[in-house]
Amino acid sequence: MKYPWSSITGSVAHSRGFTVLLVLFLSCCTFTSTEAYDALDPSGNITIKWDVISWTPDGYVAVVTMYNFQQYRHIQAPGWTLGNVPHCCKKDPTLVDLLPGTPYNQQIANCCKGGVLNSWGQDPATAVSSFQVSVGAAGNTNKTVKLPRNFTLKAPGPGYTCGPAKIVRPTKFSTSDKRRTTQALMTWNVTCTYSQFLAQKTPSCCVSLSSFYNDRVVNCPTCTCGCQNNKTDTRNCVDPDSPYLASVVSSAGKDVNTPLVQCTSHMCPIRVHWHVKLNYKEYWRVKVTITNFNYRMNYSQWNLVVQHPNFDNLTQLFSFNYKSLNPYEGLNDTGMLWGLKFYNDFLSQAGPLGNVQSELLFRKDKSTFTFDKGWAFPRRIYFNGDNCVMPPPDSYPWLPNASSNLVFSLLTTVIASFASLIFNDECNGVLQNA
Repeated sequence: MKYPWSSITGSVAHSRGFTVLLVLFLSCCTFTSTEAYDALDPSGNITIKWDVISWTPDGYVAVVTMYNFQQYRHIQAPGWTLGNVPHCCKKDPTLVDLLPGTPYNQQIANCCKGGVLNSWGQDPATAVSSFQVSVGAAGNTNKTVKLPRNFTLKAPGPGYTCGPAKIVRPTKFSTSDKRRTTQALMTWNVTCTYSQFLAQKTPSCCVSLSSFYNDRVVNCPTCTCGCQNNKTDTRNCVDPDSPYLASVVSSAGKDVNTPLVQCTSHMCPIRVHWHVKLNYKEYWRVKVTITNFNYRMNYSQWNLVVQHPNFDNLTQLFSFNYKSLNPYEGLNDTGMLWGLKFYNDFLSQAGPLGNVQSELLFRKDKSTFTFDKGWAFPRRIYFNGDNCVMPPPDSYPWLPNASSNLVFSLLTTVIASFASLIFNDECNGVLQNA
């Protein structure tokens, strides 16, 4: 007998399959793989603002300002480059920032930083950079001007995706004495967002863990940032004991953006070690060490972002700066750490000086605090804005098993009692025989 709902079920299944395909098709059309979202810095971006300050016979003169609105991701040396900006006869020109020390008659405000931009959260005063550009054959009125297209921002490598230029309300400028205000003739913005996947296909940092209550040290996962080949193959990694180390590190013509790392099991340029050091009655203490394994990079103005539920009770920090990050209202579990100026804000390349460290003192919240099940270790760590690879949770150095200790304690008690009974019986027998 053929049941009447069999055909209905088939049609429903067919309809569901078509619906799934339609949703997938629409999602592919709506979203792109280059879009970036950082849960710890949801509104972070680099905004490039063009302010037209005067018209020329065939174009305009504009002041271009770059704002790094990212909380902890900065642009480090050798600095940014900006492509496809129509400022010369080439169709795809490249702009680079002037270096510090440029003659004053060639400078404007916030110029000449060598392309280096610090993050907004770490130092807003140095998170802005400006230059002036004259554009011809681009229209010389608000209605005829041609907006630049296809921006490419390298900082200094890939990773940023820039959207189209959008016309916004003209910028107002105030003189230094605040007595006079002028306005740009026209303003448009370009917004660029960062994707770690576009910046590099492999991770750039990893995390290792240890604690005072467990002898086990959990290292970075093997091959986190690549796998180690033959130690004599200097194209992949460098043995620190190699007699050719100096010549390899100083070899000219190598791209500073391509890491030359010390041979390790994880092969990462940066390792962050989190050690649960001490336990007090009301507090607990952590030691954080950052080690540079990259022979080609000195990290200046580095920073570390750590997510842990006890950051709302951070009491004291030694030899690092600290700023609380609150990406979501009512949640204070993320902090940014960076070095003290002229002391440890410079993380030298691999070698004896290639590490910085500090200690953090947390006050215990009795309602949440525990050393059990890896609670004392961070949930997430970023170095210079890149998400570091954590060890798998089941490998964390947990507290010794309390149930095993209890069984052992009970077993010891039983054996002792049994031995005591035997000993008493023997003693009684000896006394009776005597």
